[in-house]
Amino acid sequence: METVPVTGLDELESHLTALISDPSTSLNPKLFDDVELQLTESNIPPLVIRFLPKLTTILKQYTSDPAVIVSLTIKLLSPVSFRNVLSLASEESLIQALDSPAPAANILALAIIHKAAANPADAAILSAMPALVSAFLRRWLAAPQVEVGQKGGKVLGDILDIDCALPPPPTSAQGTELVLRKAPGQGRMWARVFGDRATYGLVLDLCSGRHPDTEGNAHQLSLAQGRLLRVLLRLAALNFEAVTRSEFAAATPVHLTNGHGGETASGPRRGEGLLQFAALRMVDKGDVLMHLSLVDFFEAWVGLMRVTEYSARKVETVKAVVAEATAGDEVLKDALLSLPERTVEEEQDGLRRWLAEIMPGQTVRVAVR
Repeated sequence: METVPVTGLDELESHLTALISDPSTSLNPKLFDDVELQLTESNIPPLVIRFLPKLTTILKQYTSDPAVIVSLTIKLLSPVSFRNVLSLASEESLIQALDSPAPAANILALAIIHKAAANPADAAILSAMPALVSAFLRRWLAAPQVEVGQKGGKVLGDILDIDCALPPPPTSAQGTELVLRKAPGQGRMWARVFGDRATYGLVLDLCSGRHPDTEGNAHQLSLAQGRLLRVLLRLAALNFEAVTRSEFAAATPVHLTNGHGGETASGPRRGEGLLQFAALRMVDKGDVLMHLSLVDFFEAWVGLMRVTEYSARKVETVKAVVAEATAGDEVLKDALLSLPERTVEEEQDGLRRWLAEIMPGQTVRVAVR
């Protein structure tokens, strides 16, 4: 089928040349929008070489909001693989975009990094760039903009999914948007995030309030903690062992050293993974909204663990985490014990039996039919 010509290309190219020559030139958003609206899978490839070098040059020197430039760039990059993008945008330029105060620049960098989720080989290439991985994780957790945080969580989850060295979860877990890979990955990004002390420590510091981006900033700390809790649901289903064990000791969250921890709060323990840190140590339960977020996390996590692959260690770990979390937290305990009342009828009996297994001695509430 013949490709329909894209109109406005010459005008846009002239405008890009003017912007490169003089960065103070007024941007004409309509030229960008008109071309972007005409782009399709079939007509993008011949335009990549023509326009991407100019767009990347402009982005490096443009000081105003680059949203319209970024939007077109992302569209043109859609058919380009991660390894090929790296020939157009260096690791240093991606880090610069992640560090930019402009959300559009952050989104562009995240869109490029997301390409590493295409296959395990590309995920492995990303894992060999520790500075870029750290800049990515920092932007995900420290961005004040919701859209950047959401995009970062999606990117991290997808990359760790495709890179997971374990076989894909059984069919019963696939209805929860957890599985992208069709075969085991190489595990390189898992090793980078969970097995590299500096990278793992960065996540812990950001979420414990011991990093400059979250220290003394309660709002940003809450955003970081909420983002970690959300992605942990997916990661716990992908590789339970990796998120529940660690050789690295976690930093003690600030709230446990400033008198806000409460009588039952305790610091991190040797051997605990990122999940125990987030579920048991990280959150200041005196923060009502974060406590509610933690309750939401437990409800979702307990329900999800029921349908993931069975193992004795998984059951014992879930049981231990729930027991410690509900000790002295009647709100959380009541929320978990009442879960069967708030789920669909066909899931109630299975959920009730699961709760009885992981919360022995407690009375699980049963919906009246």
